[in-house]
Amino acid sequence: MVDDRGAIAHRRPSALAVVAVGGAIGTLGRYCVGLVFPVSPAGWPVATFMVNLVGAFALGLLLEALLRTGPDSGRRYLLRLAAGTGMLGAFTTYSTFAVDVILLVRDGSLVLAAAYAVLSVLFGVCAAGAGIVVSARIAGRRAS
Repeated sequence: MVDDRGAIAHRRPSALAVVAVGGAIGTLGRYCVGLVFPVSPAGWPVATFMVNLVGAFALGLLLEALLRTGPDSGRRYLLRLAAGTGMLGAFTTYSTFAVDVILLVRDGSLVLAAAYAVLSVLFGVCAAGAGIVVSARIAGRRAS
């Protein structure tokens, strides 16, 4: 993406700083969820599952709201970078999800690993869709 001044947006120090600050907040949030919800005795990675679903919902909600309020510029652009790319990008965690699946397979829990992988992706898509629907309904009420 090229900004108003013709600069490549992701190379601007201000854009990187906004993403970094959002990322620090998201990482801290994910760490706190991990402290509150450790892996269940049955082996289900509760914290990773929860943050990925909440994050998918929040990202759907945020991006739909930003889309409905105008072009991806100015404050909306900075909010998308800070909250979407930075905070929610760091809060959700595909890498931990992948490691969780591998660890479950390694421990011989093939059915649990498969269920966790399929349900994480399926529910994540549904959560993002739900966020979009909720945001659209909120916008519809405001327009009435």
